[in-house]
Amino acid sequence: MNFRFRDNIEEMAGYVPGQQPRDSSVIKINSNENPYPPSPKVFEALAKLDGEALRKYPPVFWNEFRRAAAQVHGVTEEMVVGGNGGDEILTMLVRCCCDKGRALAYPVPTYSLYPVLAKIQDAPVIEVPFAERGQIPAELAKVKTGLTILCNPNAPTGTQVEAEKVRQLARQLSGVLLIDEAYVDFAEHNCLGLLNDCNNVVILRSMSKGYSLAGMRFGYALGSQRIVEAMIKVKDSYNVNIAAQAAATAALLDQDYFLKNVRKIKNERKRLTTALRKLGFELSESQSNFLLAKITRPAAKEIYEKLVQRNILIRYFNLEGLEDKVRITVGSREQNDALLAVLEEII
Repeated sequence: MNFRFRDNIEEMAGYVPGQQPRDSSVIKINSNENPYPPSPKVFEALAKLDGEALRKYPPVFWNEFRRAAAQVHGVTEEMVVGGNGGDEILTMLVRCCCDKGRALAYPVPTYSLYPVLAKIQDAPVIEVPFAERGQIPAELAKVKTGLTILCNPNAPTGTQVEAEKVRQLARQLSGVLLIDEAYVDFAEHNCLGLLNDCNNVVILRSMSKGYSLAGMRFGYALGSQRIVEAMIKVKDSYNVNIAAQAAATAALLDQDYFLKNVRKIKNERKRLTTALRKLGFELSESQSNFLLAKITRPAAKEIYEKLVQRNILIRYFNLEGLEDKVRITVGSREQNDALLAVLEEII
């Protein structure tokens, strides 16, 4: 083949997701999916879709979901933008804010999709190591960027920065600050209050984690009307299908079911943390639905590989600073018991 893609595309590496086996016997606790099914109201909403709804293009501006999000979060509808998963929300903002002259900055280690999106835009990437205990590094506020991303709670560490410290960062930045709150459903606080006095802040939310809709791919952002209008300019024309919009709206409005599942996951998170520590793992307190667990004997990679042999999938990152750690999604009680039983044999 004698043709060539853009230089940055030829040279970059794409995002590597976790394994997605279809074998139902596999215990899949590697991608931070919710172990419980979506709200029953989701299935009721999907059952109402008919041929007329499916033959037409979906609502361009996610009207029903916008109303639901405005109601739940106490914002105006114009401050809500929907996307094909949280990843499309990230893509929109990188498109809006980053190019060869406008860098993307974020603290590391964090979500590995961020640099991929910047490289697609041929934008520089500035990575600043997190400060002690997962706090915001002082250097992050000093760099000149079009977009700064703070994953909060952070993946893969599970640590969270207090809202007031995030507010201080937002006020120091000249560009946009995206607070990636994909895991905030399992945290003790959030940064929604920053929308009242920081007009450069955008907050990303996901329906994949707390609402059990990873297979539907729906994410959304909350921000000032100016930022939302810019994001709409660069989104795909009909970016979220009608089924995903219906499912996300029904799930978001069923807060009782959502909170019940979140409580179960938090309880299992606490139990799993205690059990892993007894087996010799080192863990900090997580504010997400996963645990980052450090172990040196046996090696983290060896534990990961032996679990794969037993049809249990967790996540291992062969990256600097993470070589001695594994990331474990908090599963159901039955999944966690099976994991702990095999880990006890291995260790």
